[in-house]
Amino acid sequence: MTAFGRPRRHFRLLGSTNDVARELATAGGRSGTVVTADEQTAGRGRAGRRWSAPSRAALLASAILRPLDETHALLPLAVPLAVCEAIESLAPVDCAVKWPNDIWIEERKVAGILIEARPPEWAVIGVGINLSIPEDAFPDDLRWPATSVGHGVGPEAMLDALCGRLGRWAAARDEVLDAFTARDGLRGRRVGWDGAGGTTASGEGVAAGVDERGNLLVETDAGGSVSLGAGEVQLLLS
Repeated sequence: MTAFGRPRRHFRLLGSTNDVARELATAGGRSGTVVTADEQTAGRGRAGRRWSAPSRAALLASAILRPLDETHALLPLAVPLAVCEAIESLAPVDCAVKWPNDIWIEERKVAGILIEARPPEWAVIGVGINLSIPEDAFPDDLRWPATSVGHGVGPEAMLDALCGRLGRWAAARDEVLDAFTARDGLRGRRVGWDGAGGTTASGEGVAAGVDERGNLLVETDAGGSVSLGAGEVQLLLS
Protein backbone atom coordinates (compact mmCIF):
# COMPACT_ATOMS: atom_id res chain seq x y z
CA MET A 1 0.00 0.00 0.00
CA THR A 2 1.37 3.43 -0.95
CA ALA A 3 1.97 5.85 1.93
CA PHE A 4 0.99 9.25 0.56
CA GLY A 5 2.45 12.53 1.81
CA ARG A 6 6.20 11.97 1.67
CA PRO A 7 8.07 13.53 0.01
CA ARG A 8 6.07 16.73 -0.22
CA ARG A 9 6.68 19.76 -2.42
CA HIS A 10 4.83 22.85 -1.21
CA PHE A 11 4.45 26.19 -2.99
CA ARG A 12 2.93 29.48 -1.88
CA LEU A 13 1.75 30.26 -5.42
CA LEU A 14 1.63 27.85 -8.33
CA GLY A 15 0.02 27.48 -11.72
CA SER A 16 -1.25 23.94 -11.16
CA THR A 17 -0.30 21.26 -8.65
CA ASN A 18 -1.20 18.62 -11.25
CA ASP A 19 1.27 20.10 -13.75
CA VAL A 20 4.13 19.96 -11.25
CA ALA A 21 3.20 16.45 -10.13
CA ARG A 22 3.11 15.28 -13.75
CA GLU A 23 6.60 16.67 -14.32
CA LEU A 24 7.84 14.86 -11.21
CA ALA A 25 6.13 11.63 -12.25
CA THR A 26 7.64 11.80 -15.73
CA ALA A 27 11.07 12.30 -14.16
CA GLY A 28 10.66 9.24 -11.97
CA GLY A 29 9.18 10.79 -8.82
CA ARG A 30 8.28 8.10 -6.37
CA SER A 31 4.83 6.86 -5.45
CA GLY A 32 3.31 8.81 -2.59
CA THR A 33 4.90 12.14 -3.54
CA VAL A 34 2.50 15.03 -2.93
CA VAL A 35 2.53 18.54 -4.40
CA THR A 36 0.56 21.23 -2.55
CA ALA A 37 0.01 24.96 -2.91
CA ASP A 38 -1.54 27.77 -0.89
CA GLU A 39 -2.94 29.19 -4.12
CA GLN A 40 -2.90 28.26 -7.79
CA THR A 41 -3.48 30.41 -10.85
CA ALA A 42 -4.15 27.76 -13.50
CA GLY A 43 -5.95 24.97 -11.68
CA ARG A 44 -8.26 22.93 -13.84
CA GLY A 45 -10.94 20.29 -13.72
CA ARG A 46 -12.31 17.94 -16.33
CA ALA A 47 -12.45 19.17 -19.94
CA GLY A 48 -9.96 21.94 -19.10
CA ARG A 49 -12.37 23.91 -16.89
CA ARG A 50 -10.64 26.46 -14.67
CA TRP A 51 -10.65 26.00 -10.90
CA SER A 52 -9.43 28.61 -8.43
CA ALA A 53 -9.66 29.55 -4.75
CA PRO A 54 -8.36 32.28 -2.42
CA SER A 55 -5.05 31.57 -0.71
CA ARG A 56 -5.25 28.81 1.95
CA ALA A 57 -9.05 28.66 1.63
CA ALA A 58 -8.86 25.25 -0.05
CA LEU A 59 -6.72 22.15 -0.06
CA LEU A 60 -4.90 22.06 -3.39
CA ALA A 61 -3.01 18.79 -3.71
CA SER A 62 -1.77 16.34 -6.33
CA ALA A 63 -0.31 12.93 -5.52
CA ILE A 64 1.75 10.47 -7.57
CA LEU A 65 0.79 6.80 -7.67
CA ARG A 66 3.05 4.31 -9.43
CA PRO A 67 3.16 1.79 -10.98
CA LEU A 68 -0.40 1.05 -12.13
CA ASP A 69 -1.85 -2.42 -12.50
CA GLU A 70 -5.25 -4.16 -12.46
CA THR A 71 -5.61 -3.22 -8.79
CA HIS A 72 -6.12 0.39 -9.87
CA ALA A 73 -8.81 -0.19 -12.49
CA LEU A 74 -11.42 1.53 -10.31
CA LEU A 75 -9.16 4.36 -9.14
CA PRO A 76 -11.62 7.01 -10.47
CA LEU A 77 -14.23 5.60 -8.07
CA ALA A 78 -11.83 4.92 -5.19
CA VAL A 79 -10.39 8.44 -4.96
CA PRO A 80 -13.79 10.12 -4.37
CA LEU A 81 -14.39 7.66 -1.54
CA ALA A 82 -11.11 8.71 0.07
CA VAL A 83 -12.06 12.38 -0.25
CA CYS A 84 -15.50 11.78 1.30
CA GLU A 85 -14.01 9.94 4.27
CA ALA A 86 -11.34 12.58 4.81
CA ILE A 87 -13.92 15.39 4.91
CA GLU A 88 -16.26 13.49 7.20
CA SER A 89 -13.42 12.70 9.61
CA LEU A 90 -12.93 16.42 10.27
CA ALA A 91 -16.39 17.95 9.99
CA PRO A 92 -19.96 16.88 10.96
CA VAL A 93 -21.16 16.59 7.36
CA ASP A 94 -22.29 13.83 5.01
CA CYS A 95 -20.71 13.55 1.56
CA ALA A 96 -21.99 12.05 -1.67
CA VAL A 97 -20.33 11.58 -5.05
CA LYS A 98 -21.69 13.14 -8.23
CA TRP A 99 -20.23 10.84 -10.86
CA PRO A 100 -17.58 10.99 -12.06
CA ASN A 101 -15.46 13.39 -10.01
CA ASP A 102 -17.39 15.86 -7.84
CA ILE A 103 -18.05 15.61 -4.10
CA TRP A 104 -21.31 16.98 -2.75
CA ILE A 105 -22.45 18.23 0.62
CA GLU A 106 -26.22 18.67 0.48
CA GLU A 107 -26.00 18.62 -3.33
CA ARG A 108 -23.50 21.48 -3.44
CA LYS A 109 -19.99 20.89 -4.76
CA VAL A 110 -17.32 20.92 -2.08
CA ALA A 111 -14.52 19.13 -3.92
CA GLY A 112 -13.35 18.09 -7.36
CA ILE A 113 -10.95 15.43 -8.58
CA LEU A 114 -8.78 15.25 -11.70
CA ILE A 115 -6.82 12.07 -12.39
CA GLU A 116 -4.25 12.14 -15.19
CA ALA A 117 -2.38 8.94 -16.01
CA ARG A 118 0.20 7.30 -18.20
CA PRO A 119 -0.56 3.58 -17.69
CA PRO A 120 1.13 1.46 -16.61
CA GLU A 121 3.75 3.93 -15.39
CA TRP A 122 1.95 6.42 -13.16
CA ALA A 123 -1.16 8.37 -12.24
CA VAL A 124 -1.41 11.87 -10.83
CA ILE A 125 -4.35 12.29 -8.46
CA GLY A 126 -5.41 15.93 -8.26
CA VAL A 127 -7.79 16.98 -5.47
CA GLY A 128 -9.26 20.38 -4.68
CA ILE A 129 -11.37 20.71 -1.53
CA ASN A 130 -13.10 23.99 -0.63
CA LEU A 131 -12.42 24.64 3.05
CA SER A 132 -13.30 28.23 3.91
CA ILE A 133 -14.23 30.07 0.73
CA PRO A 134 -16.78 32.88 1.34
CA GLU A 135 -20.05 32.42 -0.52
CA ASP A 136 -19.52 35.65 -2.49
CA ALA A 137 -16.05 34.49 -3.63
CA PHE A 138 -17.34 31.66 -5.80
CA PRO A 139 -17.41 32.51 -9.53
CA ASP A 140 -20.80 33.42 -10.96
CA ASP A 141 -20.45 30.99 -13.86
CA LEU A 142 -20.09 27.78 -11.85
CA ARG A 143 -21.79 24.79 -13.45
CA TRP A 144 -23.04 23.64 -10.05
CA PRO A 145 -23.64 25.44 -6.69
CA ALA A 146 -20.55 25.33 -4.48
CA THR A 147 -19.91 25.18 -0.75
CA SER A 148 -17.05 24.76 1.74
CA VAL A 149 -16.29 22.26 4.48
CA GLY A 150 -16.18 24.99 7.13
CA HIS A 151 -15.99 24.10 10.85
CA GLY A 152 -12.51 25.61 11.10
CA VAL A 153 -10.87 22.87 9.03
CA GLY A 154 -7.54 24.00 7.57
CA PRO A 155 -5.40 22.71 4.69
CA GLU A 156 -2.84 20.84 6.83
CA ALA A 157 -5.43 18.85 8.75
CA MET A 158 -7.27 18.03 5.56
CA LEU A 159 -4.08 16.94 3.80
CA ASP A 160 -3.21 14.57 6.65
CA ALA A 161 -6.70 13.08 6.59
CA LEU A 162 -6.69 12.73 2.81
CA CYS A 163 -3.28 11.07 2.57
CA GLY A 164 -4.29 8.39 5.03
CA ARG A 165 -7.52 7.59 3.19
CA LEU A 166 -5.85 7.67 -0.23
CA GLY A 167 -3.45 4.96 0.84
CA ARG A 168 -6.30 2.67 1.78
CA TRP A 169 -8.63 3.30 -1.12
CA ALA A 170 -5.99 3.37 -3.88
CA ALA A 171 -5.20 -0.25 -2.96
CA ALA A 172 -8.84 -1.32 -2.52
CA ARG A 173 -10.54 -3.70 -4.93
CA ASP A 174 -13.70 -5.65 -4.16
CA GLU A 175 -15.23 -3.13 -1.76
CA VAL A 176 -14.99 -0.12 -4.10
CA LEU A 177 -18.21 -0.69 -6.05
CA ASP A 178 -20.35 -1.28 -2.96
CA ALA A 179 -18.89 1.73 -1.16
CA PHE A 180 -19.41 3.93 -4.21
CA THR A 181 -23.02 2.77 -4.55
CA ALA A 182 -23.67 3.84 -0.96
CA ARG A 183 -22.48 7.38 -1.81
CA ASP A 184 -23.86 7.63 -5.34
CA GLY A 185 -25.53 11.04 -5.57
CA LEU A 186 -26.88 10.46 -9.09
CA ARG A 187 -28.58 7.09 -8.69
CA GLY A 188 -32.29 7.44 -9.39
CA ARG A 189 -31.87 10.99 -10.70
CA ARG A 190 -32.84 12.08 -14.16
CA VAL A 191 -29.81 12.94 -16.29
CA GLY A 192 -29.08 14.07 -19.81
CA TRP A 193 -25.84 13.68 -21.70
CA ASP A 194 -24.23 14.97 -24.85
CA GLY A 195 -20.97 14.06 -26.52
CA ALA A 196 -20.72 10.28 -26.26
CA GLY A 197 -19.70 8.26 -29.27
CA GLY A 198 -21.61 5.70 -31.31
CA THR A 199 -25.37 5.44 -30.89
CA THR A 200 -25.34 7.18 -27.50
CA ALA A 201 -24.24 10.59 -28.77
CA SER A 202 -26.97 12.27 -26.73
CA GLY A 203 -29.98 11.30 -24.70
CA GLU A 204 -31.83 11.35 -21.41
CA GLY A 205 -32.74 8.82 -18.79
CA VAL A 206 -32.45 7.81 -15.15
CA ALA A 207 -29.05 7.09 -13.57
CA ALA A 208 -28.88 3.47 -12.42
CA GLY A 209 -25.51 3.23 -10.71
CA VAL A 210 -22.14 2.22 -12.14
CA ASP A 211 -20.91 -0.96 -13.81
CA GLU A 212 -17.86 -3.07 -13.00
CA ARG A 213 -15.66 -0.71 -15.07
CA GLY A 214 -16.86 2.40 -13.26
CA ASN A 215 -18.99 3.65 -16.15
CA LEU A 216 -22.33 5.33 -15.47
CA LEU A 217 -25.36 3.17 -16.22
CA VAL A 218 -28.44 4.99 -17.48
CA GLU A 219 -31.90 3.59 -18.16
CA THR A 220 -32.99 5.45 -21.26
CA ASP A 221 -36.41 6.87 -22.12
CA ALA A 222 -36.59 4.37 -24.99
CA GLY A 223 -36.56 1.47 -22.54
CA GLY A 224 -32.96 0.36 -22.99
CA SER A 225 -29.77 1.14 -21.07
CA VAL A 226 -26.40 2.67 -21.89
CA SER A 227 -23.00 2.63 -20.21
CA LEU A 228 -21.28 6.02 -20.33
CA GLY A 229 -17.57 6.59 -19.76
CA ALA A 230 -16.42 9.72 -17.95
CA GLY A 231 -14.24 10.76 -20.88
CA GLU A 232 -17.06 10.46 -23.38
CA VAL A 233 -19.84 12.62 -22.03
CA GLN A 234 -20.76 15.99 -20.67
CA LEU A 235 -23.39 15.19 -18.08
CA LEU A 236 -26.22 17.54 -17.16
CA LEU A 237 -28.76 16.98 -14.41
CA SER A 238 -32.24 17.71 -15.69
